[in-house]
Amino acid sequence: MKKLWLACVLAVAVCTGAWATEGGGGAYPNGAEGFMTGALPPPGSYFLDYVMYYTADKMAGPNGDGVVPDFDLDVIANVFRFVYVTKAQVLGGSYAAHVFVPVVDLDVSVPGMSDSKTGLGDIIVDPFILGWHSKNLHCVSGIDVYIPSGNYEAMDLANVSRGYWTIEPVVAVTYLGDGGLDVSAKMMYDFNLENSDTDYTSGQEFHVDYSVAQKIGAFAAGVGGYYYKQTTDDKSDNVAVVENGKGQTLAVGPQVKYDYKNMSFMLKYQFEMETENRPEGDKAWFTFLYAF
Repeated sequence: MKKLWLACVLAVAVCTGAWATEGGGGAYPNGAEGFMTGALPPPGSYFLDYVMYYTADKMAGPNGDGVVPDFDLDVIANVFRFVYVTKAQVLGGSYAAHVFVPVVDLDVSVPGMSDSKTGLGDIIVDPFILGWHSKNLHCVSGIDVYIPSGNYEAMDLANVSRGYWTIEPVVAVTYLGDGGLDVSAKMMYDFNLENSDTDYTSGQEFHVDYSVAQKIGAFAAGVGGYYYKQTTDDKSDNVAVVENGKGQTLAVGPQVKYDYKNMSFMLKYQFEMETENRPEGDKAWFTFLYAF
């Protein structure tokens, strides 16, 4: 999935120069996954619907202090995900594929400027996913490809597309204890390609979604969130943009899940902290899963 909702800080760049990656965001919507994220389901077809609301009134600078007065960002995203798990085995693992189709509504304002956009975001595909299982440990690997399919305008304050391709290797692991303890982590590393409209290349990014939960019957509850860290400098015309700094943030919050027949319902709330060179706010998720 995409962090489509943070492609919005062109004006912040003009005002302060204190932001990381182009537009202050990244490709993936951190915190999207949690419960059992490293356990590929049995062969079959699955539909997931992620509904996310994010709000931020702080653009953090290199020391974590707010650097843009009256900054305000509100995003609602609905992402449709389709997963197909085959009966085929490759390298001892189950073979699967998936696609994400996001729709985003974005509102952003900074001193003297505001903008809003609604539309199709950047589609994500991975035609080659592998999942392995043992008694208590499960693992999934793949390479997600973010296609700049949404509308992007270089001079707009709000954009529902990043405007460039991202290649993201993924490894997810779940430990499921005999007593129902679920400890999961989804680790990702982003390689961002150049934005041909701006000749700008966002730095590489490491991020992980994490979850610790206890399952009791049809219910599960616990805490989860994410950690994000930009690892390399941005580049403009192939020259490092060192003065922009590198983004980072940490988020944590409560989460609950309910399983009913062939469906699952998940609610999460996440609070960002320790943020540098990017927006800092709160995020809420509702996720619905249906197994055909």
